[in-house]
Amino acid sequence: MSVMAARLALSIEQRLGERVVRASRLSGGDINDAYQVELEAGERWFVKSNPSAPPELFPAEARGLDWLRGASALRIPEVRAVSTADDPIAYLVLELIEPGRPGAEFDEQLGRGLATLHQSRVAAFGLDHDNFIGSLPQVNQPLPSWSEFYRARRLEPQLARAVNAGSASYAVRRGFERLFARMGELVGAEEAPCRLHGDLWSGNLHVTAGGEPCLLDPAAYGGHREVDLAMMRLFGGFSERVFQAYEEAYPLAPGAQERVALYQLYPLLVHVNLFGGSYGASVERALARYT
Repeated sequence: MSVMAARLALSIEQRLGERVVRASRLSGGDINDAYQVELEAGERWFVKSNPSAPPELFPAEARGLDWLRGASALRIPEVRAVSTADDPIAYLVLELIEPGRPGAEFDEQLGRGLATLHQSRVAAFGLDHDNFIGSLPQVNQPLPSWSEFYRARRLEPQLARAVNAGSASYAVRRGFERLFARMGELVGAEEAPCRLHGDLWSGNLHVTAGGEPCLLDPAAYGGHREVDLAMMRLFGGFSERVFQAYEEAYPLAPGAQERVALYQLYPLLVHVNLFGGSYGASVERALARYT
């Protein structure tokens, strides 16, 4: 066991009151370290950790997972334990979900399950706590309308970060000025806020040993359901049957197809701030559809 794994195991033991007999490093994480730990009683759990993570990151993720599970829609890993600011290393202990291959009904289960998740209404656009998208802070203080929330809590903070870093071109800055002036007419029909995963790309979709979909790593909040669907189309990895099954279960409002690029602007800005590169040009192309 490495020094880092030994420190992590000791902290988990103190949290759970049970000895960790084995901690095995897992591959696949590009931001966090991942381990499978086995406790003395024989239970096995999945652990993600990051020595440089803000102390609020994993507690916010744990709350988001529990919040999504409350919809009883799709499989969401159960939270066993989470670190606090007093722990020497930040970590999250989750249900270990063994991987498998998609079953014959996988796409339909995902589409219909996501529709059920989105039919779970919440009190407001936002959430009662802030969280993160990737490693970037995400402010969730509620606002009364979706157009206000999407502008002030999603697009404006990421745009400001890009401007401060010198990553937003003049065309991007002017494009957002025009977009914000039209936001109320662009966001589509008024809908009640629903539970969003918030970071729904294919890397956050897991296949269980039984061949069923399971959602991971949320950036959860109450918002407009087209946000999740737009992000699913941004980077690919989801079949058309998923979207068909969703539409069959919960038809979208007229004009949804024309709003896809609008709701892709937020994850694109996030990628500008995390990775730079060609994402700035992608933002410009999306803005051009509306300005």
